[in-house]
Amino acid sequence: QVQLVESGGGLVQAGGSLRLSCAASGTIFSINAMGWYRQAPGKQRELVGLIRSGGSPNYADSVKGRFTISRDGAKNTVYLQMNSLKPEDTAVYYCNALICSSSREAPREYWGQGTQVTVSS
Repeated sequence: QVQLVESGGGLVQAGGSLRLSCAASGTIFSINAMGWYRQAPGKQRELVGLIRSGGSPNYADSVKGRFTISRDGAKNTVYLQMNSLKPEDTAVYYCNALICSSSREAPREYWGQGTQVTVSS
């Protein structure tokens, strides 16, 4: 069993910064990818950014140049540094990961519980 636990959401003024963290725990053999999605009220969940094992991060166009994803392999943790926040960044942010629990299993997709980010104008 694998769990993703997020932290770091909150309320911030436009132009401010927040840093989200997501730690994976449980039976982990390998992590193929970790990233972040978000869902604003009345909208579909959308990809914010993703980093694959051994690869470079990729980002949604709406956050390029403002958000940065990084990963600490030793801690099984992914971070989302969000700068120059805008009111339209307001959403619930979800951590996402593709994780193998053993060498004999295909990767499975896991989701965190979500953390609210609210940007006031």
